[in-house]
Amino acid sequence: RLEEHNTASKNHIEELNRTVTRLNVQLRNMTLETEAQIRFRKGNAEETSEAAENPQKELDPLELDRFSKLQLLSRSLTETANDLVNIRLDLEEQRKEIDTLLIQHERLSNDLQDGLLRTRMVPFSQMVSKLSRLVRKTADSVGKKAELKVEGAEGEMDRNILERIVAPMEHILRNAVGHGIETPQKRREAGKNEKGTITITIDREGNDVLITIADDGAGLNLPAIRKRAIENGLLQPNAQMEDKNLMQLILEPGFSTAQQVTQLSGRGVGTDVAVSEVKQLGGSLEISSRTGLGTSFLIRLPFTLALTQASLVSLGDDVFALPQSTIMGIAGLEEEVLHACYKNDQPSYKYLDNNVYPIRYLGDLLGTTSEQPMKGSRLYPHLFIQSGEHRLGIQVDQVIGQSQIVMKSVGPQLSTVRWISGGTILPNGRVVLILDASALLRMDVVKTASTVAAKKTKEELPPLVMVVDDSVTVRRITERLLTKRFNMRVVLAKDGQDALLKLQDHSPDVMLLDFEMPNMNGQQLTEQIRGSKEPRIKKLPIIMITSRTGAKHQEMARASGVNRYLGKPYDPDDLMKNIHEVISEFAMTDMED
Repeated sequence: RLEEHNTASKNHIEELNRTVTRLNVQLRNMTLETEAQIRFRKGNAEETSEAAENPQKELDPLELDRFSKLQLLSRSLTETANDLVNIRLDLEEQRKEIDTLLIQHERLSNDLQDGLLRTRMVPFSQMVSKLSRLVRKTADSVGKKAELKVEGAEGEMDRNILERIVAPMEHILRNAVGHGIETPQKRREAGKNEKGTITITIDREGNDVLITIADDGAGLNLPAIRKRAIENGLLQPNAQMEDKNLMQLILEPGFSTAQQVTQLSGRGVGTDVAVSEVKQLGGSLEISSRTGLGTSFLIRLPFTLALTQASLVSLGDDVFALPQSTIMGIAGLEEEVLHACYKNDQPSYKYLDNNVYPIRYLGDLLGTTSEQPMKGSRLYPHLFIQSGEHRLGIQVDQVIGQSQIVMKSVGPQLSTVRWISGGTILPNGRVVLILDASALLRMDVVKTASTVAAKKTKEELPPLVMVVDDSVTVRRITERLLTKRFNMRVVLAKDGQDALLKLQDHSPDVMLLDFEMPNMNGQQLTEQIRGSKEPRIKKLPIIMITSRTGAKHQEMARASGVNRYLGKPYDPDDLMKNIHEVISEFAMTDMED
């Protein structure tokens, strides 16, 4: 904040200098103009007549006094302007002294910070014995053989980071033993050693710590991942997606390919918790796998939680931070180039050694707006980010600059939003959300694949119904009815807030909504939907299904924007009739628009 105030003072001094210069020019012009007017009005006529009578006669003293008074007034103003110049010079000297003090203070702060960081550093080797025991114990419990190898264990990490990253690593190791490492018999048949090997590698890359956890097992089951992604509504049935992008879907909340729930797997929460913890630490998690050769997890973490270098960008009135470690470069694209990019079905731009970066607008990725601002600007700022082999060019409204930030957790409410990794407070007191680059890349991959598939097979897909009800029983019964009996796709939400989050990733054809729910009831959710700026959300057909069948409740629901109102218990055939009617009405309205 001191640097910002000092910079502001410098700008004010420069403005003062320009003002004084302008004032001097104006005073000089005024002096010349005054003298000219005096000579013209008072001097020329009298001097001409008197010169004819007595060429040797001097000016009258009064005339000289009148002339001198105006001139002295002008000269006084000039002296005042010179005083302002001296004041500016004094202020400039004081500002330079403050600059010197700030530089000394920054050096002292950096020395203290480096000293504190050294006291926080601990070697990773102190966790090796604990993780080795975990691998042996897990392998014994499932009848497998596995050992743990650690490379670079002497590398140091921030104590807080190491303590918090142990739990996600333990989950990944359990998954590696339970899902990745084969049984001794299968390993013999595949020509492998009976004892599987899991290798942890600790390395440094700039200001990041890289932790790689790799096994020599069977690799990921990609068909099972694709099948479960379609069942969970993350992927459309005919969507085409590369294997490396499909692997990243196992990081999504609630995702699991296990057929049954065991102590090791099946709940779909372990990986979610691991990713959430890595995100709160300001890191990222990437996956790579080769069939028959094994799977590798790459955890990228900041070297310390004390300070992180980030770029600040704006999207409308909102400001976001993006860690500098994920940004490969920042460039401004001309309007013609940007128009050419967006004309393609999959906009892209070649940058840095001709690497292809898909181009996306940040508002479109976050679900706030899909309209790219084309207001005749000369250059449109883009951030080119990379995570592993995945690349993306993000168009923003403005790049504000770089800043050192302290990452803070955002609490349980915002931690469920996949693209938020944390928050920070700027020196001016403004709260800024920190974007998760890896999550943005995964969102782009899923959205691109789903958009392409939707263009090709939109008419072939059954309707997608979002069921919003706080009762688990009602949600499950409705889901079973719609999927088994009427062959529809279903997305479940437990309340209004959860439904708004799900709408960021899904585009349902109709919503079945309860009236009374915690956190956000049905009426409040309907008002939020009807007030949305996105047409696909604002016009979403809504059928309210509730036990509150009174006239007052129906009137409130319809006033908020509900299309249909049904009571519980409902008739399945009547429900299907209303679903098809509102979908048809929406389709007709969409065609008219």
